[in-house]
This record gives sequence, C-alpha cells and structure tokens, in this order.
Amino acid sequence: MDALDRQILNLLRRDARTPYTEIAEAVGTSEGTVRNRVERMTENDVIERFTVTTHTGNVKAMIEIGVDVAVDTTRMSDRLAEWEQVDFVWQVSGEDDIVLIVDAADTQGVNQLITRARELEEVVSTKTRLILDERLG
Repeated sequence: MDALDRQILNLLRRDARTPYTEIAEAVGTSEGTVRNRVERMTENDVIERFTVTTHTGNVKAMIEIGVDVAVDTTRMSDRLAEWEQVDFVWQVSGEDDIVLIVDAADTQGVNQLITRARELEEVVSTKTRLILDERLG
C-alpha cells in the first residue's frame, strides 16, 4: 500500500458509495487507476467489505469479553461474529480479549447478548458500555 491507496481508502471509509470519478478527482488520478487499486485492495483483503452505517434508533453497545487463557480467541471471535445483532468483533489487547460492537432494538436486546456471552464456558468476564453517539472519522 502506498499514499495513493491510503487516500482512496480514507474517502471510501467516509462513504463507500463515492463514485470512482469523484475519488479520482479528489486524489488527482484517473478513474481507471482508482478502479484498479480498489479491485486490487479487495482481492488482497485490504478492503474486507463495503458496509452500511445506520442510525436506526437502536441501542448500540460495546460488550467487552474476557476469556480463559487457554481459549483460541480467533475461533471464539468467529463464533461471536455469527450472532445476528453483532456488527463487529475485535480481538484486543489489555484487560479484555474480545470486544463486540452490537446493534440491538432495545436495552433488553443488549442484555440478552450479555447473558448469552456469559453463558459460554470460555467467558470469564464481561463489561458493557452503551454507545451514546458516534462520528465517522
């Protein structure tokens, strides 16, 4: 990845629907160059997916999960990512091992996810933070 790739990615992060012609104009290159670079970054898994950010009025939260030291956090993360209300699963360093970013209809839905996580034998602790506001960076 070079500086041009990073510029393209920064524009796509803010709005993945930005036309390649607009991106090309903003970064000072051709539409074909932008298209080729996006295709290459997608093929190389630099761009994992194009997604939609919503403001549904739902309750968003971070559920921080600590797991037993013998647990394969990659496999655990893959399992948690399959849960319907989970938007992101991050493996992190520090006090906790895994962070779920969830989007639930209400606080009861968040609480059900917390309970579901605590029922897993690999989980030793949870902490939850409600997301009050968010901005695209």
